[in-house]
Amino acid sequence: MLLVLPLVTIFALANSHQQLQQKLQNALEWQINSIVNSPIEGIYQLDTERGIFYASADGKYLMQARIYNVEAGMRDETEAALKAVRLNGVKRFVGDAIEFKADNEKYAVTVFTDLSCAYCQRMHEQMSEYNSIGITVRYLAFPSAGLSSQGFDDLISVWCAKDPKHAMTLAQAGKPIAANSCKNSIEEQFRFGQQIGINGTPNIILPDGSIIAGYQSASELLMTLTTPR
Repeated sequence: MLLVLPLVTIFALANSHQQLQQKLQNALEWQINSIVNSPIEGIYQLDTERGIFYASADGKYLMQARIYNVEAGMRDETEAALKAVRLNGVKRFVGDAIEFKADNEKYAVTVFTDLSCAYCQRMHEQMSEYNSIGITVRYLAFPSAGLSSQGFDDLISVWCAKDPKHAMTLAQAGKPIAANSCKNSIEEQFRFGQQIGINGTPNIILPDGSIIAGYQSASELLMTLTTPR
């Protein structure tokens, strides 16, 4: 049966969400991207710049928690929401990623990388192995030392190079690259990483929005991708 809400109810709900969003943004000084009903009646789900949070309808209480659906086999409802946030973010940066595409692509993963990260370097050394088994790697930038670091400037130089793929390969091998600057989204990529809980590199976002914190070899990643989750 289709439930149709009166327009006045829809407007009232939208207004209450807007008021709650404004109240919490003022109190927390966080950017809140959206507020929706959570699976628990009377509790709202907040998509913020610092991740998923939950709040009471009056904005008095804020919670960082995991919600599990007991009747659905302990399904992690918070993780389901986070998957959607990750995938929407990946779509937002699809034109900004540095892509190493597999000729016979079976899977595409998004990897947050840094240039001073030993496991990022190890992963990049094995790029041909990932590509040879059908895994396309799309890099997003996450300068672990922050936005005022040399690592941030170096990532800009890679993204702004005439050939970003070649610059990435040189930089990950520890070789010098020319300083470059241009209009870029490195800061936005970094903040997206923070939003979904990234605090180190590499971090791998899978095609279903799941995330793997840390390095996986080509064979390990293929096994992860082919194992039902």
